[in-house]
Amino acid sequence: MDSQPQPSHSMRLPEDCSIGAIRNVYDAICDAMLRSDSVEIDCSGVGKADVTSIQLLVSTIKTAQQQGRQVNLTETSRALAQTLQRAGLSSDNLLNHPSSEMDRTK
Repeated sequence: MDSQPQPSHSMRLPEDCSIGAIRNVYDAICDAMLRSDSVEIDCSGVGKADVTSIQLLVSTIKTAQQQGRQVNLTETSRALAQTLQRAGLSSDNLLNHPSSEMDRTK
């Protein structure tokens, strides 16, 4: 089995991305990052989100950027968009922007 990362990898976040399930979400994202230097994360299926979800996504983008990797967040659910709004962020700042563009959202 080849241990080299794939050129790109796609994953979909689970329905529950709240604090009670965030460890599993973290593990899934870490697994995806080990598989590839470029990861696309579909956020459309998130039904339960809170500030820990936002923290994990922002941290994922920043970590990828520091490591020279690419993370693209695509789609968004209503629950995640509302959580972003409550946190004072716009989904436009996080979604559909490669991690290399994240510095512009500061």
